[in-house]
Amino acid sequence: MTNNPGLVIAAPASGSGKTVLTLGLLRHLASMGRNVASAKTGPDYIDPAFHAAATGRPCLNLDPWAMRPDTLAQAAFSLAREADVVICEGVMGLFDGAFVGKGEPCGSTADLSRATGWPVVLVIDAGAQAASAAAVLKGFATFEAGVEVLGVVFNRVGSERHGTILRDACAQSVAEIPVLGCLPRTPGLELPERHLGLVQAGEHKDLEGFLDRAGAWVAEHLDVDGLVALARPLALSGGPPYPSLPPMAPLGQRIAVAADPAFAFSYPLSSTAGATLGRRSCRFRRSPAKDRMATPTLSTCRGGIRSFTPVPWLPPAGSWTASPRRRRAAPWCSANAAAIWFWAAA
Repeated sequence: MTNNPGLVIAAPASGSGKTVLTLGLLRHLASMGRNVASAKTGPDYIDPAFHAAATGRPCLNLDPWAMRPDTLAQAAFSLAREADVVICEGVMGLFDGAFVGKGEPCGSTADLSRATGWPVVLVIDAGAQAASAAAVLKGFATFEAGVEVLGVVFNRVGSERHGTILRDACAQSVAEIPVLGCLPRTPGLELPERHLGLVQAGEHKDLEGFLDRAGAWVAEHLDVDGLVALARPLALSGGPPYPSLPPMAPLGQRIAVAADPAFAFSYPLSSTAGATLGRRSCRFRRSPAKDRMATPTLSTCRGGIRSFTPVPWLPPAGSWTASPRRRRAAPWCSANAAAIWFWAAA
C-alpha cells in the first residue's frame, strides 16, 4: 500500500512562528500543484481551519495522548495514503505535554514524531539572539532519543548579516542539521490572537490574501525542496493494513457535535454505536453585567442537546475513541478535522 512521506514542523516554544510557516508552506505547495495533506498535533480546533483554507482539504488531528496507538496509526496512514507529502504542525514546544507518568506518552509533538517516524523541522525565533540560536538547536536535537531533528528554520531574522551569523554558528556546532531558511521580519504576516489562541479562520478579514502572502514569503526565503526532501514514510509497528477497531461504547442516547462559527468540523462520521448524533452550537448568551461569555453548565448542554439538528455522518469506526484509561481524564476525543467536544444526554 502507498505510504507517502511526512514531516513535523515544531518549535522550542509557542509563538515561534510555526503556524505561519506551516500555512505558507501548505499554500505554496498547493499552489504548485502538489498533493499535500496536513495534520495538527493534539486537540487544537483553531489551526486546522487555517490548514484547510491553505490546502483546500480538511486537516486531521493526530493526538498521541488521547488516541489509542492503533487509532493514531490508522489516522496517520490515511493521510500518507492519500497525499504525496504530509505536513504536520506541532503543538506548543517540541517536548511540551501533559506529563502522565514516566515512559507514557504525554501528548507532545515529540511523542507524535516518535510514534509516526516523521522527522522534525525546528522553527526557532531568532529575533532576540544570534549564535545562541545554534545552542538551542543543538540542545533540542540531542535532548530526547527517538526524535530526529533533521532541519532548522530561523524566523524573525533582522538582516542578511544576522542570517550569516546564524548559519555560521550552526555550521560550527551542528553541521549535520541544514539551515533551510532565514525568514525575515515581514509586516502583514501576523495572525491576531485572543485568550484561547488565534482568532478563528472564519473571522479573518482577508484570509486568502494572508495565505497568499505567507506562501510567497516561504517560497522566497525557504528551501522548500530541501525541506520536503527530509520527509520520511511512516514507521509504525505492524505496518499497513491496520486492523479495524471496535467503536467506543456510546456516551448516551444523544451525542452533540459542536458545530457553529466558533467550532467548525468537516470530517464525516461512520458509526454511532446506537446513539443519535447531531450538531449543536456551543455559544451561549453573554452576561448582561459583563461583556463576556457566560460559563456553560452541564444542564445547559443537556438542554440544548434535546433540540439539536440530526446529521447523517460519523467518523470512521475507532477514529475518535480514547483509550479506556484516558476517557475520564479527557472530556474531548481527537477526531479527524479537529478535536470534537461531545456532550451526551442519557
